[in-house]
Amino acid sequence: MTINPYLSRKKAYYALVVLTIVYSFNFIDRQLLAILQEAIKADLGLSDGQLGLLTGFAFAAFYVIAGIPIARWADRANRRDIVALSLFVWSFMTAISGFVQNFTQLLLARIGVGVGEAGGSPPSHSIISDIFGPTERASAIGFYSMGVSIGILFGFLAGGWLNEFFGWRVAFLVVGAPGILLAVFVRLTVAEPVRGLNEQRQAADAPAPLMQVLSLLWSRRSFRHMAIGAGLNAFAGYSTSNWTASFMIRSHDMSTGELGTWLAMTIGLGGAVGVFCGGLIADRLGSRDQRWYMWLPALAGFICVPFMILIYLAPGAYAALLLGIVPGILFNVYLGNTIATTHGLVGLRMRALSSAILFLILNTIGLGLGPWTIGMLSDYLLPTLGQESLRYAMLYVLPAIMFWSACHFYLAARSLREDLAAAPQ
Repeated sequence: MTINPYLSRKKAYYALVVLTIVYSFNFIDRQLLAILQEAIKADLGLSDGQLGLLTGFAFAAFYVIAGIPIARWADRANRRDIVALSLFVWSFMTAISGFVQNFTQLLLARIGVGVGEAGGSPPSHSIISDIFGPTERASAIGFYSMGVSIGILFGFLAGGWLNEFFGWRVAFLVVGAPGILLAVFVRLTVAEPVRGLNEQRQAADAPAPLMQVLSLLWSRRSFRHMAIGAGLNAFAGYSTSNWTASFMIRSHDMSTGELGTWLAMTIGLGGAVGVFCGGLIADRLGSRDQRWYMWLPALAGFICVPFMILIYLAPGAYAALLLGIVPGILFNVYLGNTIATTHGLVGLRMRALSSAILFLILNTIGLGLGPWTIGMLSDYLLPTLGQESLRYAMLYVLPAIMFWSACHFYLAARSLREDLAAAPQ
């Protein structure tokens, strides 16, 4: 007889909290570069295009390439061990970023961080979907996804003040080292759940082939629209979180300490509220009509657009920061809903791989193209607009991308109920 290590709800919630902390470290290490990049730019003599490459395309390319094989591994092996190993790798690579001497060395370190972080989310998503049932899965993954915002919060807060008092190299060392210890803690205290036991479903003996999962997902119209909507939403979100600090420093002459505190509260704390409440509300409304899992991120996206325009037109620093509260809360409402919906469309041994496929699309469009596009456009506008080039690069692109994203979420809702009903059992 198979024994479920998560019969106690306390153990389930404990695992969820620990995995959320791991995800927070994922984004602390990823977000740290955003608040430090002006200091790094001056020290290493980098362009906005190079900064966009470091925070965007180079990181995302290796993140998504490594994500697929790691997710296939997670669908047949111990997911807890994969999460712990991945955490160790990305934390170590973050710490050694403090020793780099040029762009190439920093690029290689960021690639190492990207490869490590590729093994964090898909196995964690799969674990959570085995611990929590379908009617509470979006809430649980929404809670887990607060790690994005908690990581951004501490990345901005710690990075801003550490840079101001000790410099950017010390910031990388101080932030990277604790993750190595956390990796050991995860390995020793989190149990590997039995696949499908929570839902009284029997997992297949072997994970499904990549092309089978990819074909299944892409045959669902709701997934196609949802994945593109998520990628475009991430384009706006990653571009905002990666470039807002530079925009505020250049256009409003703010210090990293004060700015890091503001952004920790607006993007970090606000985003945590938004992503958790997005999953919670969707589970409540989705029990009546499953289309709410897509209607909610569509509504959040449409609300964001006018605020995003006003942020870049605001004449003062504090007006811009206050206007950023609404998008800060709403940017990540989509995240828990899209992951939970993706898992609802596939079989038990497809979940980690389905998350990796979703994240491949999301991060290629969002993380890969977002920050890099803004950096390249800022460089292009620099001869005519000077230090305001970044302001207008963000104004010209990001509100339109967010509107486009919301349209895709609305379209995804139209076939969602039929596609969920056709999911393999």
